Amino acid sequence: MKTDRDLNYRLYIQRSDGFTRSPFQNELSYYRTIQAGDVEGVKQRFETVRKNFFAGKGTLSDDPVRNIVYHFVTAVALVCRFCVEGGLPHDTAYTLSDIYIQRADKLNDVEKIIDLFLEMQLDFAERMRVLKKENVISLHVRRCIDYIYEHLHEELTLNVLAEYVGLNQSYLSKLFSKETGMSVKSFVTKAKISTAENLLKNSDFTCLDISLALGFSSQSAFISVFRKVNGMTPKKYREMHYMDVIEADKKEQKR
Repeated sequence: MKTDRDLNYRLYIQRSDGFTRSPFQNELSYYRTIQAGDVEGVKQRFETVRKNFFAGKGTLSDDPVRNIVYHFVTAVALVCRFCVEGGLPHDTAYTLSDIYIQRADKLNDVEKIIDLFLEMQLDFAERMRVLKKENVISLHVRRCIDYIYEHLHEELTLNVLAEYVGLNQSYLSKLFSKETGMSVKSFVTKAKISTAENLLKNSDFTCLDISLALGFSSQSAFISVFRKVNGMTPKKYREMHYMDVIEADKKEQKR
């Protein structure tokens, strides 16, 4: 392999320098602390880590700032995935990850980036604590909800969702209804119509465009479902709300 020579040389240098990487189990345990929403535990462990922040960490760049930014990107990517596994909504976790990476990219001070490490980890941990404390929805149902919002343009049936989360259809149907207060079919309809309302208020997409984007069999089917939910056609809904959004934007721009 093309990297063998460089790999063997690096391993030799590390042994010569007495460099030892942080044990994998320690790193895994730390991410589990964040995933569990243990805010105080994160604070305490970070205080210990900060005393010798780079101990056990490899050198990713000869430039100190770039080196720690690379470590930050790696850390936030892992924290994000651990939290998704723990039930944090997919969009929330990955968007939060993007926000912190962009913030790190604008910093040119090693100590400030280390501060951002703690802020990022506490942010994710706090969100996980709130999630576990207030949201009693099971991981299987949360995965279904995430899948629904990510695949609104596709056919979303109980069979598709049951296969995705690996549960029996009958069991998932009962679990979903118990925890959300509605059937899978009703939830999918609600999600699609809610998204349609947002598009009607904030975009110039036609009813045909919206119906296709949300997986309706036809424009007439979309209009029929929308009228049943809102008591009016999509066109009437847009006429009522579109100008409100424009006026709100104008007011915001004047501030």
